Amino acid sequence: MKLIIDTDPGIDDAMAIAYAAAAPDIDLIGLTTIFGNTHVHQSSRNARFLLDKLGLDAPVSEGAPWAWETDGHAPSEHVHGPEGFGDITEIPQIGSNHPLAAAEYLVDQARAHKGELVVCAVGPLTNIADAMRLDPQFASNLNRLVIMGGAVFCRGNITEHAEANIYHDAKAADAVFASPPDTVLVGLDVTLKTLYETADFEALAERSVEMGGFLRDISKFYLNFYKDIGGLEGCGLHDSTAVIACTHAPMFEMVETGIRVVADGPQAGATLPDADRPAIRVCRDVDGAGVVELFTERVATLP
Repeated sequence: MKLIIDTDPGIDDAMAIAYAAAAPDIDLIGLTTIFGNTHVHQSSRNARFLLDKLGLDAPVSEGAPWAWETDGHAPSEHVHGPEGFGDITEIPQIGSNHPLAAAEYLVDQARAHKGELVVCAVGPLTNIADAMRLDPQFASNLNRLVIMGGAVFCRGNITEHAEANIYHDAKAADAVFASPPDTVLVGLDVTLKTLYETADFEALAERSVEMGGFLRDISKFYLNFYKDIGGLEGCGLHDSTAVIACTHAPMFEMVETGIRVVADGPQAGATLPDADRPAIRVCRDVDGAGVVELFTERVATLP
Protein backbone atom coordinates (compact mmCIF):
# COMPACT_ATOMS: atom_id res chain seq x y z
CA MET A 1 0.00 0.00 0.00
CA LYS A 2 1.38 3.41 -1.00
CA LEU A 3 1.14 5.79 1.96
CA ILE A 4 1.80 9.45 2.71
CA ILE A 5 1.60 10.52 6.37
CA ASP A 6 0.53 14.11 6.97
CA THR A 7 2.23 14.76 10.28
CA ASP A 8 3.36 17.14 13.04
CA PRO A 9 6.11 15.15 14.84
CA GLY A 10 5.46 14.93 17.86
CA ILE A 11 6.17 11.88 19.97
CA ASP A 12 3.24 9.74 18.88
CA ASP A 13 3.91 10.84 15.28
CA ALA A 14 7.46 9.51 15.59
CA MET A 15 6.04 6.19 16.76
CA ALA A 16 3.63 6.07 13.80
CA ILE A 17 6.36 6.88 11.28
CA ALA A 18 8.57 4.17 12.79
CA TYR A 19 5.70 1.70 12.50
CA ALA A 20 5.10 2.62 8.85
CA ALA A 21 8.81 2.20 8.11
CA ALA A 22 8.80 -1.28 9.68
CA ALA A 23 5.50 -2.52 8.22
CA PRO A 24 6.02 -4.88 5.26
CA ASP A 25 2.58 -4.00 3.87
CA ILE A 26 3.30 -0.24 3.70
CA ASP A 27 5.31 1.66 1.09
CA LEU A 28 5.92 5.02 2.78
CA ILE A 29 6.48 7.28 -0.21
CA GLY A 30 6.61 10.63 1.61
CA LEU A 31 5.71 12.83 4.54
CA THR A 32 3.87 16.12 4.49
CA THR A 33 4.14 18.38 7.51
CA ILE A 34 1.72 20.57 9.38
CA PHE A 35 1.61 22.78 12.46
CA GLY A 36 0.20 21.18 15.61
CA ASN A 37 2.42 19.55 18.21
CA THR A 38 5.16 21.85 16.91
CA HIS A 39 5.60 24.82 14.59
CA VAL A 40 5.60 23.61 11.00
CA HIS A 41 9.33 24.25 10.47
CA GLN A 42 10.01 22.06 13.52
CA SER A 43 7.66 19.41 12.12
CA SER A 44 9.66 19.36 8.89
CA ARG A 45 13.03 19.22 10.64
CA ASN A 46 11.79 16.40 12.89
CA ALA A 47 10.32 14.50 9.94
CA ARG A 48 13.60 14.69 7.99
CA PHE A 49 15.52 13.60 11.09
CA LEU A 50 13.23 10.60 11.59
CA LEU A 51 13.47 9.48 7.97
CA ASP A 52 17.27 9.70 8.15
CA LYS A 53 17.30 7.76 11.41
CA LEU A 54 15.11 5.10 9.81
CA GLY A 55 17.28 4.94 6.69
CA LEU A 56 14.39 5.94 4.42
CA ASP A 57 14.92 7.98 1.27
CA ALA A 58 11.56 9.75 1.10
CA PRO A 59 10.68 13.42 0.61
CA VAL A 60 9.33 15.79 3.24
CA SER A 61 6.99 18.47 1.92
CA GLU A 62 6.21 21.38 4.24
CA GLY A 63 2.62 22.50 4.63
CA ALA A 64 0.46 25.05 6.40
CA PRO A 65 2.01 27.03 9.29
CA TRP A 66 -1.36 27.72 10.92
CA ALA A 67 -5.10 27.24 10.66
CA TRP A 68 -7.46 28.79 8.16
CA GLU A 69 -8.30 32.42 8.94
CA THR A 70 -5.55 32.74 11.56
CA ASP A 71 -1.98 34.03 11.49
CA GLY A 72 -0.24 32.14 14.26
CA HIS A 73 -0.02 28.91 16.24
CA ALA A 74 1.02 27.93 19.78
CA PRO A 75 2.49 24.40 19.82
CA SER A 76 1.70 21.77 22.46
CA GLU A 77 5.03 22.10 24.29
CA HIS A 78 3.53 20.84 27.56
CA VAL A 79 2.64 17.56 25.83
CA HIS A 80 5.54 16.97 23.42
CA GLY A 81 8.32 19.21 24.72
CA PRO A 82 9.80 22.41 23.26
CA GLU A 83 11.14 20.72 20.10
CA GLY A 84 8.54 17.96 19.76
CA PHE A 85 10.69 15.12 21.12
CA GLY A 86 10.22 15.44 24.86
CA ASP A 87 13.41 16.21 26.76
CA ILE A 88 15.54 15.82 23.62
CA THR A 89 16.09 19.32 22.29
CA GLU A 90 19.23 19.05 20.11
CA ILE A 91 17.79 17.84 16.80
CA PRO A 92 19.98 18.30 13.73
CA GLN A 93 18.84 19.82 10.46
CA ILE A 94 19.24 17.03 7.91
CA GLY A 95 18.63 17.59 4.20
CA SER A 96 15.98 19.92 2.84
CA ASN A 97 12.29 19.93 2.10
CA HIS A 98 10.68 18.93 -1.19
CA PRO A 99 10.26 21.97 -3.49
CA LEU A 100 6.46 21.57 -3.65
CA ALA A 101 4.34 22.77 -0.74
CA ALA A 102 2.36 20.02 0.97
CA ALA A 103 -1.00 20.64 -0.73
CA GLU A 104 0.64 20.68 -4.16
CA TYR A 105 2.67 17.57 -3.35
CA LEU A 106 -0.46 15.72 -2.17
CA VAL A 107 -2.33 16.67 -5.35
CA ASP A 108 0.65 15.63 -7.49
CA GLN A 109 1.06 12.25 -5.78
CA ALA A 110 -2.68 11.51 -5.83
CA ARG A 111 -2.64 12.06 -9.60
CA ALA A 112 0.53 9.99 -10.06
CA HIS A 113 -0.87 7.08 -8.01
CA LYS A 114 -4.56 7.47 -8.85
CA GLY A 115 -6.69 4.96 -6.98
CA GLU A 116 -3.68 3.61 -5.04
CA LEU A 117 -2.58 6.32 -2.64
CA VAL A 118 -3.68 6.32 0.99
CA VAL A 119 -3.11 9.51 2.98
CA CYS A 120 -3.00 9.17 6.75
CA ALA A 121 -3.51 12.57 8.38
CA VAL A 122 -2.35 12.62 12.00
CA GLY A 123 -2.36 16.39 12.59
CA PRO A 124 -4.75 19.26 11.86
CA LEU A 125 -6.50 18.82 8.51
CA THR A 126 -5.37 22.09 6.91
CA ASN A 127 -3.13 20.46 4.27
CA ILE A 128 -5.90 18.05 3.30
CA ALA A 129 -8.46 20.84 2.98
CA ASP A 130 -5.96 22.93 1.00
CA ALA A 131 -5.36 20.02 -1.42
CA MET A 132 -9.12 19.64 -1.90
CA ARG A 133 -9.37 23.37 -2.67
CA LEU A 134 -6.44 23.18 -5.07
CA ASP A 135 -7.74 20.22 -7.07
CA PRO A 136 -11.43 19.23 -7.16
CA GLN A 137 -10.32 15.74 -8.27
CA PHE A 138 -7.99 15.21 -5.31
CA ALA A 139 -10.57 13.36 -3.22
CA SER A 140 -11.56 11.00 -6.01
CA ASN A 141 -7.92 10.35 -6.95
CA LEU A 142 -7.17 8.98 -3.48
CA ASN A 143 -7.73 5.37 -2.57
CA ARG A 144 -8.56 6.42 0.98
CA LEU A 145 -8.06 9.10 3.62
CA VAL A 146 -7.47 7.89 7.17
CA ILE A 147 -7.67 10.56 9.85
CA MET A 148 -6.44 10.47 13.43
CA GLY A 149 -8.86 12.93 14.95
CA GLY A 150 -12.16 13.57 16.58
CA ALA A 151 -14.12 12.31 19.54
CA VAL A 152 -17.49 11.27 18.17
CA PHE A 153 -18.72 9.02 20.97
CA CYS A 154 -16.49 10.17 23.86
CA ARG A 155 -15.09 13.29 25.53
CA GLY A 156 -12.42 15.39 23.87
CA ASN A 157 -8.86 15.81 25.08
CA ILE A 158 -8.22 19.51 24.48
CA THR A 159 -11.69 20.58 25.61
CA GLU A 160 -14.62 18.60 26.89
CA HIS A 161 -16.01 18.55 23.35
CA ALA A 162 -13.00 18.45 21.03
CA GLU A 163 -9.96 16.38 20.11
CA ALA A 164 -6.80 18.41 19.49
CA ASN A 165 -6.18 17.76 15.77
CA ILE A 166 -9.71 18.75 14.80
CA TYR A 167 -9.81 21.64 17.26
CA HIS A 168 -6.64 23.24 15.89
CA ASP A 169 -8.34 23.87 12.53
CA ALA A 170 -12.04 23.19 12.94
CA LYS A 171 -12.97 25.09 9.77
CA ALA A 172 -10.59 23.10 7.57
CA ALA A 173 -11.77 19.86 9.18
CA ASP A 174 -15.39 20.73 8.52
CA ALA A 175 -14.55 21.45 4.88
CA VAL A 176 -12.98 17.99 4.56
CA PHE A 177 -16.03 16.27 6.07
CA ALA A 178 -18.42 18.32 3.92
CA SER A 179 -17.20 16.57 0.76
CA PRO A 180 -14.88 13.79 1.91
CA PRO A 181 -12.89 11.19 0.03
CA ASP A 182 -13.41 7.57 1.06
CA THR A 183 -12.58 8.27 4.71
CA VAL A 184 -11.93 6.41 7.95
CA LEU A 185 -11.95 8.45 11.16
CA VAL A 186 -9.78 7.04 13.94
CA GLY A 187 -10.53 9.16 16.98
CA LEU A 188 -10.20 9.12 20.74
CA ASP A 189 -13.11 6.67 20.73
CA VAL A 190 -10.52 3.98 19.96
CA THR A 191 -7.02 5.41 20.42
CA LEU A 192 -7.37 5.66 24.20
CA LYS A 193 -7.99 1.90 24.20
CA THR A 194 -4.43 1.30 22.93
CA LEU A 195 -2.36 2.30 25.97
CA TYR A 196 1.40 1.81 25.64
CA GLU A 197 3.01 1.68 29.07
CA THR A 198 6.53 2.23 30.40
CA ALA A 199 7.16 -1.52 30.44
CA ASP A 200 6.15 -1.71 26.76
CA PHE A 201 8.69 0.97 25.84
CA GLU A 202 11.40 -0.79 27.84
CA ALA A 203 10.66 -4.12 26.17
CA LEU A 204 10.70 -2.43 22.75
CA ALA A 205 14.06 -0.79 23.47
CA GLU A 206 15.58 -4.17 24.38
CA ARG A 207 14.61 -5.57 20.99
CA SER A 208 15.17 -2.44 18.87
CA VAL A 209 18.13 -0.79 20.52
CA GLU A 210 18.48 2.25 18.24
CA MET A 211 14.94 3.18 17.17
CA GLY A 212 13.14 1.52 20.07
CA GLY A 213 15.58 3.16 22.46
CA PHE A 214 14.93 6.55 20.88
CA LEU A 215 11.16 6.11 21.20
CA ARG A 216 11.56 5.05 24.83
CA ASP A 217 13.68 8.11 25.59
CA ILE A 218 11.36 10.66 24.00
CA SER A 219 8.29 8.98 25.53
CA LYS A 220 9.24 9.75 29.13
CA PHE A 221 8.06 13.37 28.83
CA TYR A 222 4.85 12.20 27.13
CA LEU A 223 4.14 9.51 29.73
CA ASN A 224 4.57 12.06 32.52
CA PHE A 225 1.96 14.27 30.85
CA TYR A 226 -0.53 11.39 30.68
CA LYS A 227 0.07 10.50 34.31
CA ASP A 228 -0.17 14.09 35.56
CA ILE A 229 -3.26 15.04 33.55
CA GLY A 230 -5.23 11.82 33.29
CA GLY A 231 -3.78 9.54 35.94
CA LEU A 232 -2.93 7.05 33.18
CA GLU A 233 0.02 4.65 33.34
CA GLY A 234 0.54 4.75 29.58
CA CYS A 235 0.02 6.85 26.46
CA GLY A 236 -2.47 6.22 23.70
CA LEU A 237 -1.00 4.93 20.43
CA HIS A 238 -3.00 7.66 18.72
CA ASP A 239 -1.19 8.14 15.41
CA SER A 240 0.10 4.57 15.20
CA THR A 241 -3.46 3.29 15.58
CA ALA A 242 -4.49 5.38 12.57
CA VAL A 243 -1.62 4.00 10.49
CA ILE A 244 -2.56 0.47 11.56
CA ALA A 245 -6.17 1.18 10.50
CA CYS A 246 -4.85 1.80 6.98
CA THR A 247 -3.97 -1.89 6.60
CA HIS A 248 -5.81 -3.74 9.39
CA ALA A 249 -9.45 -2.63 9.18
CA PRO A 250 -10.77 -5.91 10.69
CA MET A 251 -9.21 -4.90 14.02
CA PHE A 252 -11.76 -2.07 14.23
CA GLU A 253 -15.50 -1.82 14.69
CA MET A 254 -16.76 0.97 12.44
CA VAL A 255 -20.06 2.75 11.94
CA GLU A 256 -21.07 4.85 8.97
CA THR A 257 -22.21 8.42 9.52
CA GLY A 258 -21.66 11.89 8.18
CA ILE A 259 -19.67 14.27 10.38
CA ARG A 260 -20.06 17.99 11.01
CA VAL A 261 -17.44 20.00 12.92
CA VAL A 262 -18.46 22.92 15.11
CA ALA A 263 -16.45 25.88 13.84
CA ASP A 264 -16.42 28.16 16.88
CA GLY A 265 -17.92 28.85 20.28
CA PRO A 266 -17.67 26.68 23.41
CA GLN A 267 -18.09 23.48 21.38
CA ALA A 268 -15.50 24.41 18.72
CA GLY A 269 -13.87 21.34 17.24
CA ALA A 270 -16.64 18.95 18.25
CA THR A 271 -17.18 16.14 15.71
CA LEU A 272 -20.93 15.57 15.54
CA PRO A 273 -22.80 12.88 13.60
CA ASP A 274 -24.80 14.49 10.78
CA ALA A 275 -27.09 12.42 8.57
CA ASP A 276 -27.09 15.19 5.93
CA ARG A 277 -23.35 14.85 5.33
CA PRO A 278 -21.72 12.18 3.12
CA ALA A 279 -21.11 9.05 5.18
CA ILE A 280 -17.62 8.13 6.34
CA ARG A 281 -16.50 5.20 8.47
CA VAL A 282 -16.00 6.15 12.12
CA CYS A 283 -14.10 3.75 14.36
CA ARG A 284 -16.11 3.02 17.51
CA ASP A 285 -14.16 0.11 19.00
CA VAL A 286 -10.81 -1.60 18.52
CA ASP A 287 -8.82 -4.65 19.50
CA GLY A 288 -6.56 -2.50 21.66
CA ALA A 289 -4.34 -5.34 22.85
CA GLY A 290 -3.93 -6.48 19.26
CA VAL A 291 -2.87 -2.99 18.13
CA VAL A 292 -0.30 -2.78 20.94
CA GLU A 293 1.08 -6.22 20.08
CA LEU A 294 1.25 -5.48 16.36
CA PHE A 295 3.00 -2.15 16.97
CA THR A 296 5.63 -3.81 19.17
CA GLU A 297 6.23 -6.78 16.89
CA ARG A 298 6.80 -4.62 13.83
CA VAL A 299 8.82 -1.77 15.35
CA ALA A 300 10.96 -4.34 17.18
CA THR A 301 12.30 -5.45 13.78
CA LEU A 302 14.03 -2.08 13.34
CA PRO A 303 17.69 -1.74 14.34
